[in-house]
Amino acid sequence: MGSVFPIIKCPCTNFPLNSRARVFESINTDIKTKIMKLNCESENIERVNTLTFDIFGTVLDLAGSLVPPLEKLLQDCNAPESLNGADVWNHWRMRQRLEQYQDNIIMLGHSGYLEVKKRALLYTLRMLKIEFTYEKVDEFMKAYHELIPFQDAVAGLKRLGKKYRLVILSNGEEWYLKQLVENNIGIDFNGILCAEMVSQFKPHPSVYRFAANRLELEPAQIMMVASHSFDILGARHSGFRGAYVNRYGLPYEESEFRPDITVNDFDQLCEKLGV
Repeated sequence: MGSVFPIIKCPCTNFPLNSRARVFESINTDIKTKIMKLNCESENIERVNTLTFDIFGTVLDLAGSLVPPLEKLLQDCNAPESLNGADVWNHWRMRQRLEQYQDNIIMLGHSGYLEVKKRALLYTLRMLKIEFTYEKVDEFMKAYHELIPFQDAVAGLKRLGKKYRLVILSNGEEWYLKQLVENNIGIDFNGILCAEMVSQFKPHPSVYRFAANRLELEPAQIMMVASHSFDILGARHSGFRGAYVNRYGLPYEESEFRPDITVNDFDQLCEKLGV
């Protein structure tokens, strides 16, 4: 006796649903093969000649730069004394990531780094029942032009530049990154690449693929350096090597796409890379 359930065609694949399991099994096998290949090569990073860097939170100290003016914003908004800048920062930071993911998934147009940060802040203030004015928020947002770099990052970049090509690969806008490099970081990078150029935020794979194409390199010749595990995950999944600078003592993602190197700061990164 045949199945009582009809075979339903899936319009997106033209496969009967009772055969899609085999298709997905094949895809999973391909992914596992890719993971095994990446992990087998993880101890061999001699081919790397270019380091791409996340900037916000890896090179620039966001919390150290933004929490003090955030405290002032809370005071200006007459926020309850029980709320301090550090606590609000933690809520705000989590919302920023969600805003970026929404921007990618909904595909209503790339909003840009600074706009997403502002939207996340407005949401956080409303969530915490803090009364604000847009004028006060706009005044606070000027602090993004006064970001301070981690000193170990500045010293480390100088050392790394003796052996590797140094390229920014950031979610920030190009004009903004150029301003920060010139006025805040003071390092001569070999290039600036950003999410704006492909209208997607990291860790969307198009950002990493674009970078490899623009640099005219194979992904395995590039190592992503970041303090955010999602960035290393996205880079490794796209074939890059990865150096996880775990400044914040956070766990890595539950994934088989692991970093090649895990360190606490740029001093340790330089030691690992022999510079």
